[in-house]
Amino acid sequence: MSKNTEKKVKTRREMTKAQWTWFLVRRNKMAYFMVAPFMILFFLFTIVPVFLSLLLSFTSFNMLEPPKFIFMDNYITLFLDDDLFLTALKNTMIFAVIVGPASYIISFAVAWFLNELSPRIRSVATLIFYAPSISGNVYLIWATMFSSDSYGYVNGLLLKLGLIDTPILWFQNTKYIMPLCIMVALWTSLGTSFLAFIAGLQGIDKSLFEAGSIDGVRNRWQELWYITLPSMKPQLMFGAIMSITGSFGFGGIVSALAGNPPTDYVGYTLSHHLSEYQGNRWEVGYASAITFLMFLIMIGANLLVTKLISKLGE
Repeated sequence: MSKNTEKKVKTRREMTKAQWTWFLVRRNKMAYFMVAPFMILFFLFTIVPVFLSLLLSFTSFNMLEPPKFIFMDNYITLFLDDDLFLTALKNTMIFAVIVGPASYIISFAVAWFLNELSPRIRSVATLIFYAPSISGNVYLIWATMFSSDSYGYVNGLLLKLGLIDTPILWFQNTKYIMPLCIMVALWTSLGTSFLAFIAGLQGIDKSLFEAGSIDGVRNRWQELWYITLPSMKPQLMFGAIMSITGSFGFGGIVSALAGNPPTDYVGYTLSHHLSEYQGNRWEVGYASAITFLMFLIMIGANLLVTKLISKLGE
């Protein structure tokens, strides 16, 4: 061990944890300076709102009078005296369980398929698949296809084939609201996570596949499990977070196609319930309790997905 190394070790041992932390901060001050704008914005617009939401969830607050501390009353009311919340929670979990994993798998499968194409064809195909997620007319297209009168494409086709006698009220009929909204969600699911998967697949070192063939990898499925997935864990993690976040924000699709609230509250989600109490009733304390529960659910889902992805390739 050199004298300089001995001096550094000795200095580290003589310092307290706080002193050593401050020493590292001073030594890497330029790096901290570079990330400071993001950290400040993240603290102000993410950490602070979450903390305030937790505090307000224990109060009765209508934005006009000072908050009144009521402890756990909002949470007790949510689970024991708010049937609509339980309906919204059930619908949200159904959407999340179906749309989240399905959109994640579809995004990766399509990205994996496109990765095998030539660069020029891949660029065009990527644009085609990605376009629905950023199109402002996506709901208009589906509303026109499933219009409730005979001018809707689906109703017109079914009437022409003699399969129905009268037009179906697609987005007013409780049998079709959830399946159709799930279809739209999946159709628009090839968004940011889809692009992240393509970037991850393009960034894999090709020499890994050659090494894998030497070590006993014999087919594409083994390549996928032992080489491809472990090599793009950061992109997989990012895609999982985006898919989870998108699946819990499903209310916008339901509102655009079936209205708010939808017929018999079929498809009514936590985001609808939150907007009702926050935007219409101005019960901010109650809305904060809903917000914090949604936050806990998403954090739990993210932790579960993180644990599952960390086992890839093992």
